[in-house]
Amino acid sequence: MPEAQDRPILLAAGGTGGHLFPAEALAEVLAQRGHKVALVTDTRAADGDWVERFPGDVHAITAGTVTGSGILPKLKGGVRLAVGLYEAWSLLGRLNPKAVVGFGGYPTVPPVLAAKLRAIPTIIHEANAVMGRANRFLAPRVTSIATGFPLSGADYAEKTVFTGNPVRRPVQFVADQPYVKPEADGSFRLLVFGGSQGARVMSDVVPGAVQHLSDALRKRLHITQQAREDDVLRVTRVYEALGVAHEVAPFFADLPHRIADSHLVIARAGAMTVTELAVIGRPGILVPLPGALDQDQAVNAEILAAAGGAICLRQSVFTPVSLAEVLERKASNPDRLAEMAAAAKAVGIKDASARLATHVLSILASG
Repeated sequence: MPEAQDRPILLAAGGTGGHLFPAEALAEVLAQRGHKVALVTDTRAADGDWVERFPGDVHAITAGTVTGSGILPKLKGGVRLAVGLYEAWSLLGRLNPKAVVGFGGYPTVPPVLAAKLRAIPTIIHEANAVMGRANRFLAPRVTSIATGFPLSGADYAEKTVFTGNPVRRPVQFVADQPYVKPEADGSFRLLVFGGSQGARVMSDVVPGAVQHLSDALRKRLHITQQAREDDVLRVTRVYEALGVAHEVAPFFADLPHRIADSHLVIARAGAMTVTELAVIGRPGILVPLPGALDQDQAVNAEILAAAGGAICLRQSVFTPVSLAEVLERKASNPDRLAEMAAAAKAVGIKDASARLATHVLSILASG
């Protein structure tokens, strides 16, 4: 068993960027403060390029969920969950962590449950404005809950603290870059993305909207758009035919930099997208993912829209014609765009990583 000074703080996260990015951001702050850190995630995520950036060891366990339709999928999920719990129990026995901090997703359930069984302090962080299913299951069992947004209809208020969502270093690097509103006759930089793999709806709607724009705005427009690989060619052809300056690709490694350089962003409303728009301070048109069981993206978007930093367009009304009308209106009013950028910036929490680190260490100190 590790000596006291070698015991890590173990972070647990699902395999998507929305879970891994805040875990990585917290790990960097804890490491800077002299604490050893480690991460446990699912087997698919543990092979990603981000592993080299993580300031500690990365471990993989089996993950599963008992949700879904049909008995067989639930049984398979239950078996995977049981296997993951056994693996997590063994991992915690080897590492003897000071605490376990979960960031959502089903791979967090076994480590947090195993920590509870071993009487190790547990904290979960919820990035969205509505608590996800894995965190809802864990919430009554953990020592403390930290949140990225003030939770809608939050329970467990006595052990909940609002810290904001930790953001990665590339976001922090551009967070102080001021918003420069577009000149009336200058370039209008539009950034479009829809998540780590792009969103089909963006490729379906945005090029059509550009076709409906005035010639004057099309001449000013410079579009940077993330699209699925099989959509890149058709989106590119539309922009080429219209003579619109463009860059279309499946992935942009420097997305925070591109957010900072944009005049307006069109995106989904995942927790980290909304958070990064706020921390950097850029106006957005947010299109929440429809059909989500918890409607978490809709609530995320409404928080930024209520602050004046974004427009929330439900996908049912996100059409080429409606989007073109919004783009014409916003591009013709640069002062309003600057006001939206300032409103978004006002709700951003750049030091959320430090706030969460302080909270985690306070739980250790009180235990």
